[in-house]
Amino acid sequence: MPDPIQSGKTGKPRLTIIGCGDIGMRIIRLLHGRFRVFAVTRQAERIGELRAAGAIPILADLDHPVSLARLARLASTIVHLAPPQSVGATDRRTRHLAAVLPSKATLVYMSTTGVYGDCGGQLVDETRMPNPQNARAQRRVDAEQTLRAWARRSGSRLSILRVPGIYAAERLPIERLTKGIPALQEQDDVYTNHIHADDLARIVVLALLRGAPCRVYHAVDDSCMKMGEYFDAVARQFDLPQAPRLPRAELKSSVSPMLWSFMTESRRLSNRRIKSELGVVLRYARVADALPLMRVQNA
Repeated sequence: MPDPIQSGKTGKPRLTIIGCGDIGMRIIRLLHGRFRVFAVTRQAERIGELRAAGAIPILADLDHPVSLARLARLASTIVHLAPPQSVGATDRRTRHLAAVLPSKATLVYMSTTGVYGDCGGQLVDETRMPNPQNARAQRRVDAEQTLRAWARRSGSRLSILRVPGIYAAERLPIERLTKGIPALQEQDDVYTNHIHADDLARIVVLALLRGAPCRVYHAVDDSCMKMGEYFDAVARQFDLPQAPRLPRAELKSSVSPMLWSFMTESRRLSNRRIKSELGVVLRYARVADALPLMRVQNA
């Protein structure tokens, strides 16, 4: 089989997407006409899907550094969407990737708003220092620091997107509501933040084109909702029973440790920077704007 890196040259600039799941596929749809897109996956069974979307599939595994050497010569424009491994305080996958990234590159990394920990419901902008309160968030902070060091060392332009809960027609808490998993009672509830998957893909593209060096951006919409409000809005739109509400002390024993960790952190994220610096115009400014359209899509 001919090497896809060396064959079929089109003259288009090259883009590598690392960790090409749902958001990566949306980015491919936005950019495959402008870029020669390489989609990195560790799943051989996804090759056909990625090729059909207009990308050139590349098999590599961030858990196995020996498989990554090829990435150094793929492209100088990179989107890193792969999550860290599930254990440990460092992101070994991003460390492996940083060891082979090219110099003078442009990279957008999708991090998480969880790096801030609990902010007591305060409004937070990008100048707030991270305060990770679980290993999952610590790994994300480690990834950000690893990539900052790479960018400074290599003369590259890095944009970090801190991303909250992603939703779309196929990414709603329908199963949770159907199962009757409880939420916090209103007086104990926490503020959460949201972004539609299509808007997130567009923010990634704008960060590639306009992001400032080593700049952090909150990829969040204009919604200001508590977690239970979000569940109730979805339940009303899809004619589902609302989640039962429990006091904090009682709820902890009723949900998984991971779900509980999301219920212990409350913050509201400012999105002024993506609008003023990246020129983002949200297609779905609030969850309430999107849910009626999703009911039609899911019908």
